[in-house]
Parts: sequence; C-alpha cells; structure tokens
Amino acid sequence: MNDVITPVVVAGLGDPLARVRVYSANRPPLAAFSDIHTVRPLFADDIARIATETGNHWRKIFNVYAKWLFEWCDAEFCRWQQLRDVYLLQNGSNTSLMYSAPDFSQPVLHVVMGKHYAASLSLGELQWLDDDFAINPKLGVIVCPYFDYRQLSNAMIVRLAELSRELSGGLSWSRV
Repeated sequence: MNDVITPVVVAGLGDPLARVRVYSANRPPLAAFSDIHTVRPLFADDIARIATETGNHWRKIFNVYAKWLFEWCDAEFCRWQQLRDVYLLQNGSNTSLMYSAPDFSQPVLHVVMGKHYAASLSLGELQWLDDDFAINPKLGVIVCPYFDYRQLSNAMIVRLAELSRELSGGLSWSRV
C-alpha cells in the first residue's frame, strides 16, 4: 500500500516567503480576506482599511505585531508605526499572519498567538517558560499571549523579542 502525501495547505496574509510567521485562529471579517487559500501580500493601505472597517480588535493585532518587530529589529525604522504602515505583511517584508497550521518543513520562526489556539495545533513538545510563554526550539516555535494590549503588554512584547532573538540565533527579524 502506498502512503499518500497530503500537501500542506497554507493560508494567510503577508509575504509568501516569510521566515517570520505568526499564527492566528482568526481572520479579518471582510469578504476580501475571508476565502484566502494562499498567502496573499497586503498593500500599503490594507492594514489601515482592515482596522477602520473591523474595529479596534484588528488594529491592536497589527499594532502589537509591529511593536514586537520594532523591538526585535536593528534600527531599520524610526518608529513602530512606520514599520506597520509601510512594511508589515507586504511582499518582501519577511512577515506573515497565517490562518493555517504551521508547516515545519521550512526553517522559519513560528509564533502562535494564544494558549488555546496552540493546544489545537501539533507543535511538538513545548517547554513552558512561565504562564505566558512556551517554546519548541527544535521546530522554531514560540507560543505567546494573543496580540492584544491587555494580554501582551509592552514588557511582554520585549520578552517575545528576546525569545525571538534566541530562537533565530541573534538575528533581526528582517535577516532571519
């Protein structure tokens, strides 16, 4: 009997070749983003449009994502807002927001938002560092609180950046 290999389906927003991938159980509730079965880059005004049309929830996700990358970067941007508005989730940004399970066949950093969502995924053996963060260094996985100010404070964003540096061998997110 032959084994059937099922191709990994990847779906999300951002750079299709991103080596920094954030995983979420949620998608923006807009028709343009609801039926994505590939990784689709955003355009410069898409983040602002999503935040305007869907409210504060998505604005927080994009802001926290940009703050984390800004904390992790090596001074390529003047402000985290600039990083969010001109770079985040765009083609060539090395960043993505994934709605499919992680594909471990490629050496990338996988950041999973939320313990509950992480529990639904096959992430191998996680090492819980504390109540908020877990890692699987072999697979390049970090589990962290959901990208929301109440769950992932500025101090925790700094911690996420430190863990990201550790798992990436000290590289900035743009160089991973």
